[in-house]
Amino acid sequence: MKAENLVFSELRKARVLVVGDVMLDRYWYGEVDRVSDEAPVQIVKIEPDRTRETPGGAANTAANAAALGANVALLSVVGDDEAGRTLAKLLERAGVEATLHYDGDVPTTVKLRVIGRQQQMLRIDFETPPSREVLLDKLADYERMISDRNVIILSDYGKGGLTHITRMIELARAQGKIVLVDPKGDDYSRYVGATIVTPNRKELQEVMGRWKSDDQLAEKALSLRKRLGLQALLVTLGKDGMTLFEERRVHHEPARAREVFDVSGAGDTVIATLGAMLGAGVPLHDAVVAANQAAGIVVGKLGTAVVHPEELMAELAQGR
Repeated sequence: MKAENLVFSELRKARVLVVGDVMLDRYWYGEVDRVSDEAPVQIVKIEPDRTRETPGGAANTAANAAALGANVALLSVVGDDEAGRTLAKLLERAGVEATLHYDGDVPTTVKLRVIGRQQQMLRIDFETPPSREVLLDKLADYERMISDRNVIILSDYGKGGLTHITRMIELARAQGKIVLVDPKGDDYSRYVGATIVTPNRKELQEVMGRWKSDDQLAEKALSLRKRLGLQALLVTLGKDGMTLFEERRVHHEPARAREVFDVSGAGDTVIATLGAMLGAGVPLHDAVVAANQAAGIVVGKLGTAVVHPEELMAELAQGR
């Protein structure tokens, strides 16, 4: 793709709705200089002024799309707690129009990562699925919110926030919306009728089993695409780039060689970039090129992060 042909100012035309499981990502940084006397583990001495909080999960997807210039709304469930309120503030700061349902019976999902020597030493997860009542309320809001959006991103982290995803896809497709799904689990029948589903290598193996060659991968992926009635299946392959499977075409986009610091949130960046580009009218194959480059940028950053337009423009220019 020629960078000069991609007018990033046009991304404001993308009106994206992200729905799914949100979380608050917390990072505690410290020094590691000794092993504990209590157990054979390293001690990380946390420095109070070296902590960070960022949107995670579907909230990270929304923040990435907003960072590129898209008009982004988010619909999700959080706990009625400090973490939920912190996440709401972070989303407002990121330019995301968030509709968050507060459930007083469950805590906001939090992923706490302890970092020492620029490496993740430990991750602690705090999570409880939201109640059915809150999810039903969210579906009613969803029906109202999709009308003025041209792209719907359903970010499934398997935390219970997308219990009604099959109905959500039906409602959006009936209105002619582009529906992108970041999948989870081994039951992809829930995603029937979506426009594009974007599993990574491990997620696809959970559904189809392992493959021994590119031809075998293509056979399995094309069969899955047909069975689900998708326009395309986009498989992200980490250091091997990503492959787009359409009805009559298979296109592989290689990753650019780079040093990888952290792959967390890379899938969020891929689907956010893809959604923003498609919402702005960028052709699918060019949108995939941009998503691949965006993923390459974000894995070079520590922790969940966003990609900015100037970074992506520079990468696309180098790839000409």
